[in-house]
Amino acid sequence: MASNVKVLKEEVLSDSWYTLKKYTIEITKHDGSRSQLVREAYDRGNGAVILLYNRNKGTIILTRQFRLPTFLNGNKDGMLIEACAGLLDNEHPEDAIVRETQEETGFRIKEVKRVMEVYMSPGSVTELLYFFVAQYESSEKTDAGGGVDGEDIEVLELPFQKAMDMISTGEIKDAKTIMLLYHAAIKKLMN
Repeated sequence: MASNVKVLKEEVLSDSWYTLKKYTIEITKHDGSRSQLVREAYDRGNGAVILLYNRNKGTIILTRQFRLPTFLNGNKDGMLIEACAGLLDNEHPEDAIVRETQEETGFRIKEVKRVMEVYMSPGSVTELLYFFVAQYESSEKTDAGGGVDGEDIEVLELPFQKAMDMISTGEIKDAKTIMLLYHAAIKKLMN
């Protein structure tokens, strides 16, 4: 932590799914004055996300799965279209995303390219998300995918332009997916 921050108290509020803690901190402001703040932080570990793309076919691979927080906040069926992602589970980010890609999509990819690292919700969540892209070929599909341990993940192969259009129509609302799609457009990965 930064030297201008002192943790005065740390309290575990929940340690069920992941860990939610309440912190009382003392922080030195820009003007040199000190202030006490109380904040909560949700720690679920770091993660990785990948956009699989096939330049020759003009397609990408996305997933669709149930996400409770979206259901609780107005998403009628709770289903969300997103890029393949998962937690690192103490693995190197590249190794974790190759594993997640195999589990969720059924593609056994050989080479990934890291494009950025992002704190997705730094006001409340500790997670650092590693972003990747990788080209895929139909021949790399080794099984149906769909996840492990009770996950129910639908694999979607979509034309790139359709996915871009789905952002405007609201069919794709996941931030990490939108960021990767725009990255692909800006970097002209499909050209």
